Amino acid sequence: MKKPAVFLDRDGTINEQMGYINHLSRFVIFPGVVEAVRLLNANDFWVIVITNQGGVARGYYPIELMHEMHAFLTRSLNNKGAIIDGIFYCPHHPAGIIPEYSMECDCRKPKTGLVHQALEAFDIDMPNSYMVGDRHVDIELASRLEIDGVLVKTGYGLGEIDYVLPQQPIKPSHIAQDLLDAVKWILGEDPR
Repeated sequence: MKKPAVFLDRDGTINEQMGYINHLSRFVIFPGVVEAVRLLNANDFWVIVITNQGGVARGYYPIELMHEMHAFLTRSLNNKGAIIDGIFYCPHHPAGIIPEYSMECDCRKPKTGLVHQALEAFDIDMPNSYMVGDRHVDIELASRLEIDGVLVKTGYGLGEIDYVLPQQPIKPSHIAQDLLDAVKWILGEDPR
């Protein structure tokens, strides 16, 4: 049975934005994330992480560390009754130094490849889905998918609001304080 998804950016939305996170000790989950994900679970949304991880291509950290971080994230939330249904990542970067990841691709946000991967894995009601992130690329991705995009003020959000959004024709459907605030807005827009 189809159900809508909330696609979540990772760095700056779920966890603190620290540039390229090259050690597990630097992966710090924001307060409110567990409650936000639990609310989405309880309201019958798929919770799907969509993240650019170009640091793999650039040689800043190995892909194994990225997998370790995703296992840590999933385990940390699961232990508190919050379920992430899927994590889709882009390890590519056109300026990379690791040959197998140094390329133009169709999965690096704002391109839609990661969401197409999610659509192959999950039965998603796209018209009622949302994208939440701290960068304009997340809002541009939402626009390309023809879904609502929510910009959070965490991570790069405040700078994006002040310096990037004024220059962009595509605007978020909503600006939220953080992920929990974004989820409360989503549920208010689409109560279940």
